[in-house]
Amino acid sequence: MAYFMGVDLGTSSAKALIVEGRGEAVALAAEAYDIAIPRPGWAEQDADGLWRACAACIRRALSASGLASEAIAAVGLSGQMHGLVALDEGLRPVRPAIIWADRRSAAQVEHLRGLGAEDVALNPAATGFLLPSLMWMRENEPEWFGRVAHVLLPKDYVRLMLCGELGTDVTDASGTLAMDGARRDWSLPLLDALGLDAALFPEVRLPSQVAGCVTARAAADTGLRAGTPVVYGGGDGPMQLVGNGVVRPGMLTANIGTASQIDLITGSPLIDERHRMQLFCHAPEGRWIAMGASLNGGGTLKWLKNAFFDPQATYRDLDALAASVPAGSAGLLALPYLCGERSPHMDPCARGTFSGFTLSHTRAHLVRAVMEGVVFALRDCLEVLEALSPQVSGDLIASGGGARSALWRQMQADILKKRVFTTRSAEEACLGAALTAAVGAGEFRDIDEAASVVRMNPEVTEPNPRNFALYDERFAQFQQLYRDNRALFSRMDAQG
Repeated sequence: MAYFMGVDLGTSSAKALIVEGRGEAVALAAEAYDIAIPRPGWAEQDADGLWRACAACIRRALSASGLASEAIAAVGLSGQMHGLVALDEGLRPVRPAIIWADRRSAAQVEHLRGLGAEDVALNPAATGFLLPSLMWMRENEPEWFGRVAHVLLPKDYVRLMLCGELGTDVTDASGTLAMDGARRDWSLPLLDALGLDAALFPEVRLPSQVAGCVTARAAADTGLRAGTPVVYGGGDGPMQLVGNGVVRPGMLTANIGTASQIDLITGSPLIDERHRMQLFCHAPEGRWIAMGASLNGGGTLKWLKNAFFDPQATYRDLDALAASVPAGSAGLLALPYLCGERSPHMDPCARGTFSGFTLSHTRAHLVRAVMEGVVFALRDCLEVLEALSPQVSGDLIASGGGARSALWRQMQADILKKRVFTTRSAEEACLGAALTAAVGAGEFRDIDEAASVVRMNPEVTEPNPRNFALYDERFAQFQQLYRDNRALFSRMDAQG
């Protein structure tokens, strides 16, 4: 029997999942790490540290599976999108990776908007994307920039360490702002206008294409067999969709991980002339992902837990607290914008806010308000998608850590007014990467066939109509709270 491995390079941890040919999980391992914040608004990670974390969880997953390394037929990769890993001629990182949560490149984003880059990329410009981060580096770190010979996305550096080959895939490249979204390749006119050498950027391939094979050095680091095929893989959003079986036009999914997203699959680019939604290439050819991308999700709840609760408290404890108070949090509202916000506001200055405190509110209300605020941010995006496309499904597939919370699933059902389904896999991005590897190894004909093995859990979370009116009113207040404070957030951000 053939086995396949999916490795997901997340924002806070790396995970390695081994599955058998039809997608059933065999073993899973994880390795946690932190984000460095050298200055307010900056977010960096050591690229070699990310590789070491991936190597460690690969080795532990192999050990837990009891399989010989020869049993792994191919390896696929998933990874946090948008970030910049700058390499010198010797393929060594020039500086720490600037990741998606970074906000230092606001001036470069405005310059790109003025050049019409958003219309070329079919994506709104935002801080934390590879292209504006590279421009910031050129303007602010000229000595380091002068050493740059190659630029990669974070998961592409892990693949380089695995198989020794430079490259990227169409899904991750579409989240850099340097890609022509319609042509699905780098925009040479845009790079030329910016004075950037196109040779800095790697070749773009399909996620299921084989990039190379595990090197002897990587085999020693990971326990994989030297010569094992490694496919290009994809960004964590598209790979998570494959792992959820979400590949057909009209399908809708919401993910609450460290950040959160709501995605609609389309058969042609879904153009938002106001540039509120992200648009990425999907893993199957000829399909796109219209994404409402919020920078804030489970990370906001993690902040609340660490800041206000016993360090030993679990998320299950927080769930129980939130469930002890009624829907609507007794009027307490939370804007969850701890990292600024992308869709639909594209506002790096947005701040987190609690509004409506009274003497009757408790820590339980704080938890519920944060959880509801994360879903209100998703509804903000869903309303844009529904206005742009008639294809939006009445059902929603929930994924990420938030899908493991029955309360958060119910909030999604009630606030988004959708039936909520979940898949049997707990690590959808890893599974998507493993299934993509299986396509590359010939186990499946294409991504569609691979995604067909994904199975849903029998439980369905039905929306509760009794909560609709309450949540409609709270959502309107949520939107007004942001509108009323946007200018204030900008002034606060300017003051540091």
